[in-house]
Amino acid sequence: MSTAGTIDRPTTYDPTKQDPIMRHPSEPFGSHAPRHTSAIESRQNRNLEMQLIPEAMARAHMQDRLREAESQRTALRLVAARRMQRRAERASLRARRALAMAVMQ
Repeated sequence: MSTAGTIDRPTTYDPTKQDPIMRHPSEPFGSHAPRHTSAIESRQNRNLEMQLIPEAMARAHMQDRLREAESQRTALRLVAARRMQRRAERASLRARRALAMAVMQ
């Protein structure tokens, strides 16, 4: 197989299911001979594209969900870091007061 297919346009050996955009493996590279497509072929390609739409939508939805989850994790880490910073500042103030009380006596 000299022409590799893609996920969106898989290579097939069935001439009724071939994509008119892709070159046929027997055509020489750079040949610009127009391929005539029948109404049946264009309808089949349209049907294939329609069948792939839910897959593309699901992929986009999953990417959005992953981005949202990552931003939520970042926000939770920021909240936890601020909480720990406040706790450390309070501990530092208690230690400073205790040291001041020890020095005073």
